[in-house]
Amino acid sequence: MIDIPALIAECERDCAAVFSAIDSRALEGTRRVLRSFADHQIAARHFNPTNGYGYDDVGRDTLESVYADLFGAEAAIVRPQIASGTHALSMCLFGLLRPGDHLLAATGMPYDTLEGVIGRDGQPAGSLSEMGVAFDAVPLQADGSIDMDAVLNAICPETRVVSLQRSRGYAWRDAISPRRMQPLMDRIHALRPDIYIMVDNCYGAFVCNEEPTHLGADVAVGSLIKNIGGGLAPTGGYIVGKSACIDRIAARLTAPGIGREVGSYAASYRPFYQGLFMAPHTVAQALKTAALTARVFDRLGMKTSPAYDAPRADIIQAIQMGTPERLIALCRGVQAASPVDSFVTPEPWDMPGYEDPVIMAAGTFVGGASIELSADAPMRAPYTAYWQGGLTYEHGRLALESVLRSLEKEGCL
Repeated sequence: MIDIPALIAECERDCAAVFSAIDSRALEGTRRVLRSFADHQIAARHFNPTNGYGYDDVGRDTLESVYADLFGAEAAIVRPQIASGTHALSMCLFGLLRPGDHLLAATGMPYDTLEGVIGRDGQPAGSLSEMGVAFDAVPLQADGSIDMDAVLNAICPETRVVSLQRSRGYAWRDAISPRRMQPLMDRIHALRPDIYIMVDNCYGAFVCNEEPTHLGADVAVGSLIKNIGGGLAPTGGYIVGKSACIDRIAARLTAPGIGREVGSYAASYRPFYQGLFMAPHTVAQALKTAALTARVFDRLGMKTSPAYDAPRADIIQAIQMGTPERLIALCRGVQAASPVDSFVTPEPWDMPGYEDPVIMAAGTFVGGASIELSADAPMRAPYTAYWQGGLTYEHGRLALESVLRSLEKEGCL
């Protein structure tokens, strides 16, 4: 029998220096947000709801200006009408690409849900493939780094967008920080200034001190129910970048000639502003939870990525559980420690957009909010769990205790 509280306490002590570094970045992130709120004179009037067309919606327009400021971008789209990160990425691709263009993924195959947008399998109606857009992906190198020479060699005259995915998705690789992206972005801009560089920034905001658009990305994209919503944003997505890109994408948000000028929201904008204010702190809570989780499972002899003391570029912690029984027990332990739906028993199911059955533990206040503590995984060997989020470190620690008890109960520890 393992003394679970003692093991976790010992791992906490191992993580002390890691936690201190995370707190320092959270302080800097909060300083940036406060400065931007002050510069834009955020006031109660910015929280007011609107209806109808939403012309001159000061809350919406100012929120977008704050996002552009924080990301070092020229313009932004921040809307509750964007249903997910995949929706935001799809808008970008359809806004920036035209028939006959070429899309090149520089970090391997994108996340599973983008396959339908690209149209590689079965060419679903409305896909980029149906529109006549070609697609290629350049795998990462064995060490998880971008194969810069291969990417540059894969660029052709028709290449219009080069995409990079910051987070690991369902892949056993390190997340790629903006600093690690910068050399490739610089080379592409020097070689082909007409190419748009788009970064899938999901799970990455406020993890590092810089965002992709600070270092050369033309567009960065994410979901508001991940890092940057701070656990308070109820829905939505964001797109930040150069004005020329945002204008093209805005034509797909609404209609050409209308763009960002319309779009009302009948609920208050307060959760979006308050969530953004909370985001640096909330991300720090998730990162501490991830580091502790990595250290505990490392001590138990399981493979983890990243290591507890390794640099991080997203909030996701991957753990190779080795067997389906261990993976299911982990997810059930997370669910049992959730504030919502703790009585639910997760089961693998055929989730739309995924090749394999997926098991998900997500007892969250906002449905599917990955900044809240959750764990999910495709049911395929080596049965890797992807653990993310945590609004508070205390909850993450308690959930970890629940997971270890679940594994112990099932004879998997």
